[in-house]
Amino acid sequence: MLIRPATPDDRAAIWSIIGPTIRAGETYALNRDMSEADALAYWLAPGNETFVAEEGGRILGTYCLRRNQAGGGSHVANCGYITDPAATGRGVARRMCEHSLERARERGFKAMQFNFVISSNDRAVRLWQSMGFEIVGRLPNVFLHPSRGYVDALVMHRTL
Repeated sequence: MLIRPATPDDRAAIWSIIGPTIRAGETYALNRDMSEADALAYWLAPGNETFVAEEGGRILGTYCLRRNQAGGGSHVANCGYITDPAATGRGVARRMCEHSLERARERGFKAMQFNFVISSNDRAVRLWQSMGFEIVGRLPNVFLHPSRGYVDALVMHRTL
């Protein structure tokens, strides 16, 4: 599996992956009716370094790497990852996370922090923990899940 920087030609493939995740409303605190243009502007925003996971010419996932905060918090990275549902269970998210940790180190970040991991996203929580992230905070009932109601969000952190 190749992880490479996203190009303008990848926009349709990225939308085909992030769109259904945004619409489902289960793992990202984004408006479920967000337009394609707004979603791509968010994912490909200036300051984000966006990558795609590709295999056999097909994009299976995407992630964006950015500073978690400005100023005194700019040494901490933040990432968002989305895998094509058809590629779930094939190690795409793990490979993207490995790549993002390596890339964050190359850019001089000292840590990576996920600010809002939805607690009901069990697969992601287990994966991030297996990659060395610790739960350092729990925000009670801050996310309205479309089928589970209000659930917690986790703050997860890892030193690089």
